Amino acid sequence: MDNKQFPFQRQNYILLLIGIGILLLGFFLMSGGGSKDPNEFSEEIFSFRRITLAPIVILGGYGFVMYAIMKKPAKKDDNVSKDA
Repeated sequence: MDNKQFPFQRQNYILLLIGIGILLLGFFLMSGGGSKDPNEFSEEIFSFRRITLAPIVILGGYGFVMYAIMKKPAKKDDNVSKDA
């Protein structure tokens, strides 16, 4: 058992960080739209960015994170000689 291998490789962690960045972008797109006066209603909360775009970006981010977790690392084939 000298050959210990981590379940994730460097590429998995990079993809995972990209997915988390996409999620943060989606939550940032969803934020805002409130009124400064609590007695006044603002239609800004129903904008395309908050109702449609942000949820699509967030779902895409979750899908990207799932891909980063499920991606198998490339196998190194030690049996094949480089001369052939």
